[in-house]
Amino acid sequence: METSAAKKNNPAKILVIRLSALGDVAMTLPAIYSFARCNPEARIEVLTRPFFARIFINKPENVSVITADFKTKNHGFIGMVRLFLQLRKHGYTCVADLHNVSRSWILDWLFRLTGVRVLMVDKMREGRKAVLSHHGVQPKFTDRYMDVFRHIVPETHFCFTTLFDGNLPIVPLDIQQGAVGIAPFARYVTKTYPPELMKQVVKLLTDRGVPVFLFGGRGREAETLQAWADKYNGCTSVAGRFDIETELALMARLTLMVAMDSANQHLASLCGVRVLTLWGGTSPACGFTAYGQKAADQLCLNLDCQPCSIGGSPDCRLGTLACLKDITPEEVADRIITIIRNSKEQNNKNQC
Repeated sequence: METSAAKKNNPAKILVIRLSALGDVAMTLPAIYSFARCNPEARIEVLTRPFFARIFINKPENVSVITADFKTKNHGFIGMVRLFLQLRKHGYTCVADLHNVSRSWILDWLFRLTGVRVLMVDKMREGRKAVLSHHGVQPKFTDRYMDVFRHIVPETHFCFTTLFDGNLPIVPLDIQQGAVGIAPFARYVTKTYPPELMKQVVKLLTDRGVPVFLFGGRGREAETLQAWADKYNGCTSVAGRFDIETELALMARLTLMVAMDSANQHLASLCGVRVLTLWGGTSPACGFTAYGQKAADQLCLNLDCQPCSIGGSPDCRLGTLACLKDITPEEVADRIITIIRNSKEQNNKNQC
């Protein structure tokens, strides 16, 4: 039941801004969906890019997604002004800027000029030096996004569990209980477990009868993962084969996803899947951990040089990449098998 305070403060219409990137947009969904469900009288419109709009699956009825073309029509200052002139017709009473970058600042400024309340996510840029010098831990971005909505309606709380809520669509592959997904790539080498080591993890798992499904992008990633799948029985690559909606439905059937500090950890979390993350040049202290995941499932060596960057860097400044190379394939495989075994035991107890 909605509280009287929520009714009093609940705005008529909110514009939520998050333009990129895929993992960052994914991190906003638990807050957006939760706010919408806690405040059904509010109308929420999310502004993002066309591709990212596709992950807003089974959204609450009071949430809609609008997209813009930032490469042509809405490129640059003039393009953003053109976008604002379109958006202002929607009659927003509040703007929730979950991006907080120069492009969204243009919209913020223009909306403020017209008397619309604007709230921005706190990126805590001033605290990043403390994290990099190992004297601080930044709050999770999922919590920071929710803080923006709590400035609108204080009683708002997280109630998001999964995109699918038990209503899983039909998928083209048979994924049985105990299956593991592995998404071995990230944008930077400092965030990527060395492929030759991850390949050994795949071998260790398939040798022990664990079904493995490989996730990645098109092109070179897909070629690499297909080569792994061809080599090991019980290993299937889905990279480049399906659209993102199907990939999410496949993820939802996994018992565990293994991922880097990359978009796939957040996408799997949206599907209600347990995620084991491997951390290198970044660390959980940077605030990019996935929604609803356990600290015990964040595999990080916490070396003196970790983290060396907040969002990843092209090269290891020490040239060793010890933060990732010192995590052995046996350690990763053993952790995975333990999680799978415990999950099966718990399922058996629940069925008794």
